[in-house]
Amino acid sequence: MSEDRLLAPVPIADEQPVENSLRPLRLDEFDGQEKVVENLRVFISAARQRQESLDHVLLFGPPGLGKTTLAHIIAHEMGAPLRSTSGPVLERPGDLAAILTNLEAGQVLFIDEIHRLGPTVEEILYPALEDFKLDLIIGQGPAARTLKIDLPRFTLVGATTRAGLITAPLRGRFGIVHRLDFYKPEALARIVARSAGILNIPLELPGAEVIAQRSRGTPRIANRLLRRVRDYAEVHGDGGIDETTANAGLEFLEVDRYGFDEVDRKVLSTLIEHYQGGPAGISAIAAAIGEDRGTLEDLYEPFLIQEGFLQRTPRGRVATPRAYKHLGYPVPPGGSGRLF
Repeated sequence: MSEDRLLAPVPIADEQPVENSLRPLRLDEFDGQEKVVENLRVFISAARQRQESLDHVLLFGPPGLGKTTLAHIIAHEMGAPLRSTSGPVLERPGDLAAILTNLEAGQVLFIDEIHRLGPTVEEILYPALEDFKLDLIIGQGPAARTLKIDLPRFTLVGATTRAGLITAPLRGRFGIVHRLDFYKPEALARIVARSAGILNIPLELPGAEVIAQRSRGTPRIANRLLRRVRDYAEVHGDGGIDETTANAGLEFLEVDRYGFDEVDRKVLSTLIEHYQGGPAGISAIAAAIGEDRGTLEDLYEPFLIQEGFLQRTPRGRVATPRAYKHLGYPVPPGGSGRLF
């Protein structure tokens, strides 16, 4: 599956222990997302000075950019325990009620993929977030009655890759809302260097810069490429990573200078060859390359659009002249696709 590919921004199960070891615990250790970090620093400091729990936080953006890491940092900076769960796991209102009633005062509750909460589960959250009360209906029919339970003040940190799927009532109950954007290569190079230090990998700055440039603006991918290039360096070199070794290792892994792998190239080449560059519907592209539509929208499109290789239009997706040039296709007169 594409989620298991080398450049997938989503976590891979057997990598979790390594990811956890590389995760920063303080805002001072978190590189990139400067505006988000500075705002959180102010809000956390103010909450601690007032000895109050932090306002509820919503973090959204493409996967792999540090939403889970920031949830851990928020809890650590607030000196509070963290309880983690995810939207798909909370299938019934009772599942969420059980978690809420067992929270400690000041505790941080992290809900990943919060956009996947069911409507009945989400309704439980409204009074819990606004008034720190839990409204439960006991019984059915005429004998049903409402039970109100007071909850300790807590902080909810919600994370999502699909902010547009969060309902307005839920979004309105978050006092702090931040979008995480793709990282600049300079920040990624520093992240790679920090990870290499933790993992005891000999790494020169030019090698870190090469890895950063091909990491699709995503720290999770940068750390994964670092470990795979280390493997290459240990087999084909002395174990150290310089610029030459990094380039050779990434070429061996078929990761090109823009951070594309075979799947990315297939998305663009299919759009160009089968649909004359577009516009083409996302469902048609997904069917043509044998991928799930949601996978394309969540894992591929954000980076391709951000880097200017793909356009999303009301009529469908369109390959840009930059995509034609990168893949070696002649650019049609006047641009690309039937959009022009």
